[in-house]
This record gives sequence, structure tokens and C-alpha cells, in this order.
Amino acid sequence: MRPVNLIPPDLRRGDNAPLRTGPLAYIVVGALALALLGVTMLVLASNEVSEKKDELVTLKREDAVAKASAEELAPYAQFQAMSQQRVETVSSLANSRFDWPRVMRELALVLPDDVLLSDLTASADPGASGEGGGASADALGPVLELTGCTKDQDSVAGFVTALRDIDGVTRVGLSSSAVGGGDSGGSDGGCEAAGLVTQFEIVVAFDAAPVPVTGTEAEVAPEEPAESSGSSEEEAEG
Repeated sequence: MRPVNLIPPDLRRGDNAPLRTGPLAYIVVGALALALLGVTMLVLASNEVSEKKDELVTLKREDAVAKASAEELAPYAQFQAMSQQRVETVSSLANSRFDWPRVMRELALVLPDDVLLSDLTASADPGASGEGGGASADALGPVLELTGCTKDQDSVAGFVTALRDIDGVTRVGLSSSAVGGGDSGGSDGGCEAAGLVTQFEIVVAFDAAPVPVTGTEAEVAPEEPAESSGSSEEEAEG
């Protein structure tokens, strides 16, 4: 059978007939596309804001935990700082003290048999006290001021040389040395009774030693000046 077209002729559209479309359809489609893009961007921005808020809450929680831990550990940090400060203080005090007992022992070892000490002054910081003069006043560290007698000038020179053997000595200055000049000895007859006629004053400087914060002086007088061994080991602390 042959197909029959039942559409009226005036309503029939041929293949070459123009489409009944205008710009309105494109405008509607574009508007819908823009609306869809806006909604998508809004959803993405909302999700990003939510993530940032969650991250902020997490960070605040972690910060609170860290602060609580720091407050718990604060006493330990304070104790550590205090302990370190005390160690530094003790080390500073120990380094600033001068070992006078060792110096006295070494002085007794190097003291010749023909030398008699009548006076010994140990000064940890001679510049701070304002006393003394000559080599003692120019000293940069602790000093020993020795007064005594011996038989002659050669013995004085030998004693000066022997004093340089004491550990830590940087300079030995001879303030004075003269034959005679009276008896500066002790109660047992002193220098004249021992036949030691040459009087001397010697300054022994320890310039390389640290100077204490507060310098002190000590007078050390031998109990038995007639003994030539020079075993006076009184301790003068600087």
C-alpha cells in the first residue's frame, strides 16, 4: 500500500522550510547556564568556607592543648633556668678565687735557707684597695709583698729567681734592697741575730690570675721567723 499523509497541506512543513526559532531560546539557554555556573561556584565557596571553619576549630583546639602542656611544663623550664644560673654563678665564683694555700706551700718550698721573712702581705686585688705602690699598684692580679732579710745581695738575687718558679707568677719586682737599715725581724733577735744584714722588699705578681669581685687582704706573719725553712703556711684567702 502507498502511505497517505493525513496532515493538511497548509500545515505541512517541507524539508526546506525555515525553523520557527528566535534569539529568545538562546537567551534562555545562556541564562540557565549562567545560573548553573553561579550555583556551582556558590556551592564550592560554601564548602571551602566550611572546611576553613573546621580547620580553624581544629587549630584552636590544638593551640589550647599546646598552651595547657606549656603551662604544665613551665615549672620545669623555670627550674632548669634557675639551675643553669646557679651553676654559672658558682663557676664564676670558683674561677674568681685565688688559690693562696697553694702559693704558700710553693713559697715554703722555694724559700732558701739563708732568707728570713719578717712580713708577708697577700693581696687579691691591690688596685681595688688603693694601698701599696710601685709594682704592687701596677699589678693586674693578685700580688705577694714580701719583706725580709738575707746575708747579701747575691742571696737576694737568688731569692728573686726562686720566686719565679712558683706556678702562676708573671713578674717579680724588687722594690728595695739595702745592707743594714735596722732590725726588722721578730722576737727571737730577727735578722741581726741571724747575721742577715741585707734588707729587701719584693713584690710577686700573678697578673694572669682572675681578680675576684671583692678584693681582700690578709697579713701573714711567721710565728717563728728564726727558722730558715720558711714553713709558714697560713692561708690568706682573696
